[in-house]
Amino acid sequence: MPGRQELPSTLERSDAKAQRTWIKAHDSAVKEYGEGQRAHRVAYGALKHTHEKVGDHWRPKEKNRKGPSDPRSARPRQQGGRSGEGVDEQASKEHLYGVAKQLGIDGRSQMSKSELLDAIRKENRSDTRKARGR
Repeated sequence: MPGRQELPSTLERSDAKAQRTWIKAHDSAVKEYGEGQRAHRVAYGALKHTHEKVGDHWRPKEKNRKGPSDPRSARPRQQGGRSGEGVDEQASKEHLYGVAKQLGIDGRSQMSKSELLDAIRKENRSDTRKARGR
């Protein structure tokens, strides 16, 4: 399976369901569109319906939080849709605070919801770079 061979490192550190979701969507997209970035975007889009990125891995979203991570990712890319980088923008502030706490983000208790989202995105990018050895 092409998806298994191209599994991103963040998914190698994630649960089996996240891996299966990404692989199945990736392989389906490869059949439809061919190998490349589009297949990866489709696979991540499917993954973001059920999982959120926390640091260097993906974990299941809160119960009853299935669906796109943010309104922009629900729109087609041609209409200005873009990813929330795996952070569930629809999650409660309390949930985002918990994620920030898990990631060790300083100053989280004084942050607004949008500041928490930005800080989590920044930390996720940092953790991904560290995991790749950069």
